[in-house]
Amino acid sequence: MMMEIYEEIVKLKGEGKPMALATIIGAEGSTPREPGAKMLVREDGTILGTIGGGCLEGQVIVDAVTAMREAKPRKVRYDLTGREAAGTGTGTGMICGGVVDIYIEPIVPTPTVFIFGGGHISLSVSKISAMSGFQVTVIDDRPEFANRERFPEAGQVIAEKFSTAFPRLPVTRSSYLVIVTRGHADDQEVLEWALTTEAGYIGMIGSKRKIAALYRNLEKKGVPREALLRIHAPIGLDIGALTPEEIAVSIAAELIQVRRKSSPEPQGPGKPCAG
Repeated sequence: MMMEIYEEIVKLKGEGKPMALATIIGAEGSTPREPGAKMLVREDGTILGTIGGGCLEGQVIVDAVTAMREAKPRKVRYDLTGREAAGTGTGTGMICGGVVDIYIEPIVPTPTVFIFGGGHISLSVSKISAMSGFQVTVIDDRPEFANRERFPEAGQVIAEKFSTAFPRLPVTRSSYLVIVTRGHADDQEVLEWALTTEAGYIGMIGSKRKIAALYRNLEKKGVPREALLRIHAPIGLDIGALTPEEIAVSIAAELIQVRRKSSPEPQGPGKPCAG
């Protein structure tokens, strides 16, 4: 079972999915499993392996999902003697006569920021994103803009047409798509593709007028209005940014906000847009 758990960890990481590994690190009295027993908890609460079953396992799953969301490990003591009330975080409702300590370790994929466009704003977004712990990929169809000299901190720089790059981009729920190309046509092309992915974040730069026009164009092409609700547009937090560097700060701040799960709803169609 241990090998199966490790193989599942590798598989889920490759798919960009979060998980948490729960390990018994201490036991006193009568407990269902011994120290070292492990259970892998997936994002949807399904498990692989066991640390004892019953109410204990159910409570650990709840705590593991919380650990994934917060991206913070935790050590929790679970009382199986019946002295603690069920549902308090330490009591489990099981009466086995013991107490068990479990270390819950979230395994969260490193998020990747895909920056579409290699202009002035992209330069600063790439730098700040890399400094903030994101992997960075930059895509632009102009080699003079998409190159290692301009983006030394990026993990990958792709100089080719957006449409030819799309199939090779490993976009998962841990991906952040930042659309800051040089023109409306390119923005629409990237945005239309972005909405077909499972990216956790899609943001596009632009004024209220531009964004409304692109939304209308996409709806005419059959894109459901509900799908447009995923979009953060105009991209970035409203901090009154004016310069490319300030705009990049506002974009990076929104990426961090979404990463830490404290984001407001994307603006989407029919909501007020500024910028």
